[in-house]
Amino acid sequence: MREYLQFYIDGQWVDPVELKTLDVENPATEEVAGKIAIGSAADVDKAVKAARKAFASWSQTSREERLEVLGRILAEYQKRFGDLATAVTEEMGAPASLAQRAQVPIGMGHLSTAMEVLKTFKFEEDRGPTMIVKEPIGVCGFITPWNWPLNQIVCKVAPAIATGCTMVLKPSEVAPFSGQIFAEIMHAAGVPAGVFNMVQGDGPGVGAAIASHPDVDMVSFTGSTRAGIEVAKAAAPTVKRVAQELGGKSPNIVLDDDAFAKGVGRGVATMMTNSGQSCNAPTRMLVPSKRMDEAIAVAREAAEKVTVGDPNGNAQLGPVVSKVQFDKIQKLIQAGIDEGATLVTGGVGRPEGLDKGYFVKPTVFANVTNDMTIAKEEIFGPVLSILGYDSLEQAIEIGNDTEYGLAAYVQAADLQRARKVASQLRAGQVSINGGGGDLMAPFGGYKMSGNGREWGDFAFHEFLETKAVLGYAPKEAAE
Repeated sequence: MREYLQFYIDGQWVDPVELKTLDVENPATEEVAGKIAIGSAADVDKAVKAARKAFASWSQTSREERLEVLGRILAEYQKRFGDLATAVTEEMGAPASLAQRAQVPIGMGHLSTAMEVLKTFKFEEDRGPTMIVKEPIGVCGFITPWNWPLNQIVCKVAPAIATGCTMVLKPSEVAPFSGQIFAEIMHAAGVPAGVFNMVQGDGPGVGAAIASHPDVDMVSFTGSTRAGIEVAKAAAPTVKRVAQELGGKSPNIVLDDDAFAKGVGRGVATMMTNSGQSCNAPTRMLVPSKRMDEAIAVAREAAEKVTVGDPNGNAQLGPVVSKVQFDKIQKLIQAGIDEGATLVTGGVGRPEGLDKGYFVKPTVFANVTNDMTIAKEEIFGPVLSILGYDSLEQAIEIGNDTEYGLAAYVQAADLQRARKVASQLRAGQVSINGGGGDLMAPFGGYKMSGNGREWGDFAFHEFLETKAVLGYAPKEAAE
């Protein structure tokens, strides 16, 4: 039973201004796994003041000093690898294999990537008599979600550290254990006091306070589009920068060629990863209408091979994160049935043999149309919708017919055709034939999937202001 009743502020563990607690549930057992303190605007204010004070000196550190700190963070993170993996499995139900193979390693990847970028990043540029300078934006507020908790913490913290910013983090209250351990890592790494601060809490109590705080210069939020809108509203009166990575309803266009069956199978496997709890999951598979029956057969076989169960065992899928999510997913599966989509496999209720835990059947619908609820709403569970198209032009039109634009996918035997389709999809990231895993590639969305970009050198720019120093090199001085 974990008990985390302190916050990390100004280089020390401190008690909340007023102690309020929240039980954290293990979604695989439906039992309480721990307890955290829930912060308030007063706790946020203490953390922001510490970050503001630390910014004066941290913003003036050299490239070499920041590289050294990032290196120490990476070393401490590696020491806590096992603890982090256990925490992620316990708090949000990721299978142990996924936690060890992806959920925890991606944090190390973002730290290493930030170090690599920092080594050669140009913070100054001569333009004749003018010097263009990239300077740290200031105090940053980070509000992160539960589905890939370490990925979304570290892909913000690492570039912020690298660019000379200070920060206040609010991990998800649904999956807070890994965030607490990450704060312990930052402390063990000797990150200067006030540079990194963490306040646990919920959106209304802590998230809103971070977004609206006048001394927070930038807020970076990852989560639902609905919550992102609220963050932007709270931030607007202080005209701070807002970076958002929000929801998605990503199309996966499978072309009519010899790679069809392989593309359908790959799409199912990608969709089901992390129990479908990824904002960039390929939730809408588009196939030629004339091959719908073939797609159904391949998708059924692929989905029914996916094992669901104890995340500490050998199951490929664990539970979804909470009862709230479970109930939402069940409601949307029922909507698919009620609206006339063909239920290929899965459906409502828990998988056979599982009577406890928020486990969802790997579900595939076919003959879906883009006006159905399951084609429009982000389900955030292991539920795939297969839609038919009569021409490639129609496939692209359907693919783009969504308020979201985070990711898109193309499966094809002919790389040139795939590239042509990719060029017409309105999304921040397009994956061809399973391409992925590039931490230098920008991640972020079009339309209601957000604004700004994370990962690699693109992330650095989110945390920098641009200053023009006129007359830096006067003409007469040059002569």
